Amino acid sequence: MPELPIEVHIIADSTGDTAARVARAAAAQYVGYDVRIIRHPRQSTPDGLQDAFARMHPDRARTVVFSTVVDEGLRHLVQQLCQERGLPHADLLEPAVTALKEATGRDPSRIVTPVGVSEDYFKRVQAMEFSIANDDGNLSNHLREADIVLIGVSRSGKTPLSMYLGYLGFKTANIPLVPGVPVTQELYDVQRWKIVGLTIDPERLVQIRSRRVRSMGAAGVQRDGYTDIVKIFDELDQVTRIQRGLGCPVIDTTELALEEAAGRVIELVERRRETSTGR
Repeated sequence: MPELPIEVHIIADSTGDTAARVARAAAAQYVGYDVRIIRHPRQSTPDGLQDAFARMHPDRARTVVFSTVVDEGLRHLVQQLCQERGLPHADLLEPAVTALKEATGRDPSRIVTPVGVSEDYFKRVQAMEFSIANDDGNLSNHLREADIVLIGVSRSGKTPLSMYLGYLGFKTANIPLVPGVPVTQELYDVQRWKIVGLTIDPERLVQIRSRRVRSMGAAGVQRDGYTDIVKIFDELDQVTRIQRGLGCPVIDTTELALEEAAGRVIELVERRRETSTGR
């Protein structure tokens, strides 16, 4: 039986970039382990924290929590939730704040202040514009300009994931893979470490596509196999072969929350980039 993966959950009141960098540095000390970093950014309420912890599954993965939260009440709640669930927890910000308090003799402001806010803001705006302009195979830019390229069958979650990744600051293009339709040559020209495949459970895909068809009032679409379970199995098999040919990792989006899927995509791309480029 394979070992359970390690999931490092980032609880942050801003983007979580600081904690993610620390998590990657720590994970580098555990070569050979499957370490996944999942962000829960912009946590500002107790309900939000409860939702974040509800998305952790210690029965499926060895779970660790890294936090960077300045609000005193939320910081203590993170500690409490970790203790109740028996989860290892590293409060990354508090030791540094305490050291500065000792040096200055003054209490911290406890105000959330994103690091490099203006630069981060403009980067995210550009990334969101890019993701919108390069959605569903409608490429307004060359794929080499993308930070991430998502590929998969129709309705496997490419568009919402692209938009969320854009919101996080990653220029993301997504391309549908349709059996019988040639794959754009640009996909073979782009750096392979940027490409991540998406897949989904066939029965779940039938449900999603059927709702889509009903919402559009297109009852006749089923004749082309769009919602036919047998043809969907064949479609997924063909798309899997394309993804294998591109040598890209594949994420199953069936039961993943958007934030968790985004975290996995980011980690895969960053890990593959480091392996490929050495930086």
